[in-house]
Amino acid sequence: MAIQLLVTDRNLNVVGDPIVDWRSLDVTRSFNAPAAGTLELVAYPDILAQLQPGNRIIVIRDGQIWCAGPMEVPQEYTWGVGGASASSEPDPGIVKVSFADDLAYLAGYKTYPNPAAAATAQTVASYVRTAVNGETILRDLVNLNCGPGALTARKIAHLVLGAVASVGTTCNVTTRFEPLLDACRTVAIAAGGLGFRTAQVGTSIEYQVYGPRDLTATARFSRGLGNLRAVSYKQSAPTLTTALVAGSGDAESRIIAEVSDATATSTWWRIEDVVNQSDTGDASQLTQSGQVALAQGAAPVELATVTVDTPDLKAGRDFDLGDKVSVELATGTTVSDLVRSTQLQASPKDGEYVTSVVGSPDATTDPRWVTAVRDLSKRLARLERT
Repeated sequence: MAIQLLVTDRNLNVVGDPIVDWRSLDVTRSFNAPAAGTLELVAYPDILAQLQPGNRIIVIRDGQIWCAGPMEVPQEYTWGVGGASASSEPDPGIVKVSFADDLAYLAGYKTYPNPAAAATAQTVASYVRTAVNGETILRDLVNLNCGPGALTARKIAHLVLGAVASVGTTCNVTTRFEPLLDACRTVAIAAGGLGFRTAQVGTSIEYQVYGPRDLTATARFSRGLGNLRAVSYKQSAPTLTTALVAGSGDAESRIIAEVSDATATSTWWRIEDVVNQSDTGDASQLTQSGQVALAQGAAPVELATVTVDTPDLKAGRDFDLGDKVSVELATGTTVSDLVRSTQLQASPKDGEYVTSVVGSPDATTDPRWVTAVRDLSKRLARLERT
């Protein structure tokens, strides 16, 4: 195991020496969402001095940055000398740190209808882009709302745009005071399933858009290959096969577009739902909204695996978030889908292992109430745009 832990200030300058007295590390990186990590350390004074508001954690694995971002809970301190009501953590105690990756900075922003104007000086209804390359839209959304092209007060320090990847299809976006990452995820799906992330590169935080790779022929997991420790598999019926997209207009004059997934309907059955898109009557935008809803409601394949790194196949090096990989089940069936999250757990005593969640957008370890809250937020955002 080769893990190095560093603390930086908000300007990406390393603070103090590398952390060596740590007990455990648990960090989950997610596709098109901020990472979440916890770190438990021995609470020496020099360590506590580094764990200050605004500072960041960098996790380096085998010489490469695995995760880097702000501390959301810099110090959760515990000390006790034992007994029924004490923690039994002797001097100097322990401290737990909760952190994210730099994509968490972007999660705090909304999409302005006119990003060039202050929130109090908006004169247009929505930010609209029609028939534009999806990567371009993703880069513009970030650049204009919190990147180098944003208002001075909204700029995220050291955030820059990465190199153009030349990926994605054309699509549309209509957004108004919507969570920035929600808008980005919608565009990413509509543009052919693009990925986006932040990465610390030197003294900059790069916002990168990329096209997930099809690695099913090379990124393969099975007991026979010796790189699969455990697997659980579940496939469920879709939650939507026909989207009834309600566009602009009132009552009987309201425009309705029907977008269906014929394959899902014939495989399962017809499942309808209404998608509110009352801010537009444009046929292409209504169709896109229906396609996004169908993708989000597709039959969820939940495939959770515990993988073992081998010299030939290693997480973060040979496959990563958004890549399409294949897993052989005990029945002999091979399942292929996208890597939705990767979890690194490590301790100096027990070493490390990596857990990957592979499957459809619903393949997640989030509890159902979290999914429900996110869905409600999206519905409210649509209402705010009307």
